[in-house]
Amino acid sequence: MTTSRVFPATSFVAVLLCVNMLMAAERPPVTHPRATSGDTVAEPRWDQRLTVTVGPEKADLIGTSDRVLQSAVDYVARLGGGTVKVLPGTYRMRNALVLQSRIRLVGSGTDSILLKEPSVTTKLVADTDWYDQEITLADATGFEVGDGVALFAKDKPKAGRTIVKRTLVARSGNRFKLDRAPRENLWQIGEARVSTLFPLLSGDNVSDIAIENITLDGNRTNNENLDGNYAGCIFLQDCNRITIRGVTARNYNGDGISWQICHDVVVENSASLNNTGLGLHPGSGSQRPIIRNNRIEGNDIGIFFCWGVKYGLAEKNHLIGNRVGVSIGHRDTDNLVCDNEILRSKSVGVLFRPERGKDFAGHRNRIEHNRIVDSGDEKGIAIDVQGATESIVIARNTIIETRGTAHRSAVRLGKETRDIKLLDNTIEGFATDTPTKEAAETPKATPTNINKAKPVGKQ
Repeated sequence: MTTSRVFPATSFVAVLLCVNMLMAAERPPVTHPRATSGDTVAEPRWDQRLTVTVGPEKADLIGTSDRVLQSAVDYVARLGGGTVKVLPGTYRMRNALVLQSRIRLVGSGTDSILLKEPSVTTKLVADTDWYDQEITLADATGFEVGDGVALFAKDKPKAGRTIVKRTLVARSGNRFKLDRAPRENLWQIGEARVSTLFPLLSGDNVSDIAIENITLDGNRTNNENLDGNYAGCIFLQDCNRITIRGVTARNYNGDGISWQICHDVVVENSASLNNTGLGLHPGSGSQRPIIRNNRIEGNDIGIFFCWGVKYGLAEKNHLIGNRVGVSIGHRDTDNLVCDNEILRSKSVGVLFRPERGKDFAGHRNRIEHNRIVDSGDEKGIAIDVQGATESIVIARNTIIETRGTAHRSAVRLGKETRDIKLLDNTIEGFATDTPTKEAAETPKATPTNINKAKPVGKQ
């Protein structure tokens, strides 16, 4: 026979309170950190860390090629991290400088230039299967062991294309060994070819990096295009905690600075100039980007929020003469674009892309305190909200047209848009129109040239 003991309810509550108190307690702060094996969080502040200089003369490593730069980065990374100082000079790049974790790459401003060599392209004259590790070139002129290359082929069953980036590591005549198998089929029936194309700075699955005070030149007139899903003056993939400060990324036949699935990336006090693709490309899945006080000029799109970019901040940037100033779309939510100058965009100042319906649109974004001047041609639009985009705040912006009213619009909303709040915007130089229903129902909305229109298509 067993007996059970009944505890009073007050005792049970007391036990729960004690458990909660234990769970809520905070651990003691680290007040005197020591260097401990494997501890990358609580590190002492050392007065001096490892620094290696690279330059044409009077440097730890002397030279002006990507190889000497890579040697410095790899050496510093092997010893746990530190600074690679790039002295004044022009460094001619035949391959990407591959970044490593805990590296600070510091140049000498406009005096330290990483210049991409002209690209060469040729067909492959033998099939390479996905598991092979070699390619055969129709014409090997201009290709060298150590070159970075991009391999292209058409995937005819899928009506798509294959792009693979690799390095040439050995050679016999027109046959080259790759550093890794392509893991894609490169067949002659797919018109397979190879080009010496690569990003100038590349990072893959690395973290805690700073890139500062350096000039990157993509030499666009002498290079084929490689888009921002694969390259740019800077290209990062699956990285964390990257700071880019005082960097000029210019003249790339593709993007200026692109980062894909990278979190807590900061780009500030930098310039992205005259690139054929996107000036700054916070890419798919990137969380919490900060884009601050940059000059973004002469690109196709200035700032392109790609797929699923969330909780980002773009502020105090100067976006000048891009086709589109800022583009927001596929599941890009909860971002703030504020205090920017968006001048002389060739098509649209700020574009919310139409996407594939409500579930794919960029919701809950805020466009605030921006100055948007002279957007597009005679039918230009300063802010164009397309598709089924919802819950957008457009507040306290100054939207100006100095070239005459023509058929230009300050704000245009697509038919499926919902809950677009227009608050205290100052609009000058546009013809006055009947406001949209959303604008009329929003307190303090500016009833000036806001049109309902069908989407004009993805831009």
